[in-house]
Amino acid sequence: MSEADDGTMEHVSNQWNYLFDMDGVLVREEHLVPGADELIAELRENQTPFMVLTNNSIYTPRDLRARLLNMRLDIPEESIWTSALATAQFLQTQRPGGSAYVVGESGLTTALHNAGYVITERDPDYVVLGETRTYSFEAITRAIRLVRNGARFIATNPDETGPSAEGPLPATGAVAALIEKATGRRPYFVGKPNPLMMRSALRRMGAHSENTLMVGDRMDTDVLSGLEAGLQTVLVLSGISERETAEQFPYRPTRVIDSVKALVGASQDPFHQA
Repeated sequence: MSEADDGTMEHVSNQWNYLFDMDGVLVREEHLVPGADELIAELRENQTPFMVLTNNSIYTPRDLRARLLNMRLDIPEESIWTSALATAQFLQTQRPGGSAYVVGESGLTTALHNAGYVITERDPDYVVLGETRTYSFEAITRAIRLVRNGARFIATNPDETGPSAEGPLPATGAVAALIEKATGRRPYFVGKPNPLMMRSALRRMGAHSENTLMVGDRMDTDVLSGLEAGLQTVLVLSGISERETAEQFPYRPTRVIDSVKALVGASQDPFHQA
């Protein structure tokens, strides 16, 4: 967007790039959000750059692609960006060829291996905490001791709970709080709402913030990180937020829509009716 002579905001004429949160935006649990497949097909037909972002560090992009394909949503593997990938990229730039003790699943360990990191329990440079469905008390205890002995503390994302069929599950942020309490060391969170994750996705796309949209269902992660990275933001109501949710925060999204179906046929000019 740019400022016109009358003080109003004009949207840049360049093609828009899209960053999508995954859960609550394109899919909800194991079901496709209506219109998501049409929108992705439209973007691909128009050769509009897009990426799907998720704070979930459990799965590799290949795993997530397979999950989405099962719901008839065709997302290329290279268009999926996870907090695990962002964390690995961050550590690679901070300390190339370093070592880490990892509490997490294959999505995180694979990303770190591919970044040239050694996974070890012996005097690691970092303790890296990710999401897992089976947090081990033994692994958490080892992480606490390593952090107390000087390992730097990194976590993939600050989400305190995650969804399941039975109800909320403790997630990375909750376990990070436990380790922080036991060590007195606060972790550095790489995933949303850290704008670092947005910027790393933009670099991967070769895109610029001024003509990129972040489409998400959470004000406190998706919209906030989009704003802090200089993106336009679209809040969808197909996930965790309701229309009144936006009024509870001191910042606002550029546009609020019921679901991504509202962007079908309008992806080249998403603010025409905003």
